[in-house]
Amino acid sequence: MVELHSVIQGEGRPFVILHGFLGMSDNWKTLGNKFADAGFEVHLLDQRNHGRSPHTDEMNYEAMAGDVVNYCKTHNLEDIILLGHSMGGKVAMHVASTSPGLIHKLIVVDISPKYYPPHHDEILEGLTALDKETFTSRGEAEDFLAKFIKNAGVRLFLLKNLYRKKDKLVLRLNLPVLKDNIERVGEPLTTGFKYEGPVLFIKGGSSGYITEEDEPLIKLHFPKAEILAISGAGHWVHAEKMNEFYDGVMQFI
Repeated sequence: MVELHSVIQGEGRPFVILHGFLGMSDNWKTLGNKFADAGFEVHLLDQRNHGRSPHTDEMNYEAMAGDVVNYCKTHNLEDIILLGHSMGGKVAMHVASTSPGLIHKLIVVDISPKYYPPHHDEILEGLTALDKETFTSRGEAEDFLAKFIKNAGVRLFLLKNLYRKKDKLVLRLNLPVLKDNIERVGEPLTTGFKYEGPVLFIKGGSSGYITEEDEPLIKLHFPKAEILAISGAGHWVHAEKMNEFYDGVMQFI
């Protein structure tokens, strides 16, 4: 287990938020503020090998779930709302399945319990090339990354990982370990893992991450699951349709 870095906002019932693969807590800052204003103590976590959290050679869902449980124990958090997006959603599923007494309500964003084959090739290729270059401005880095990644929104999301170290920009990500463990990021939820409490799955209506064919598997692991589709949103549903996402979460919790 590692000691996760976090940003804590507000007061009230603990609301823990887990970012996705190649993300960081900063991705959820705006929504975190909104949930804090609504009366929750929001904990935005950086998962291992991401953001400001420690780098480690171990990268799997058992370890990442253990990090979250350890974080909650360290901060005396109980009866939490736990929200996870993409990879963070898989971590959240593991936490709920193995430590159900910790969870009040679970929210899983645009990911199902199934296996996903690796599909970040161009992103990892671009970040690897970026990591070998020297840049002094984000504009230079974005122009370089555009050779590999055409989607401007995805580029800006990835470039949040850059920070200034002395006179150049470097990545906070533990890129070698993330690349070595890319198969593990797609692993399914362990057979037999089940959480009987209330769960909301939120999917982007234009995203292919959760399909109708996935619903029986979701119900197998999470018998009380509700599924909310947000029209016109892709995989980053919380960023693309923030107001609809916020309203859906607030109605559930």
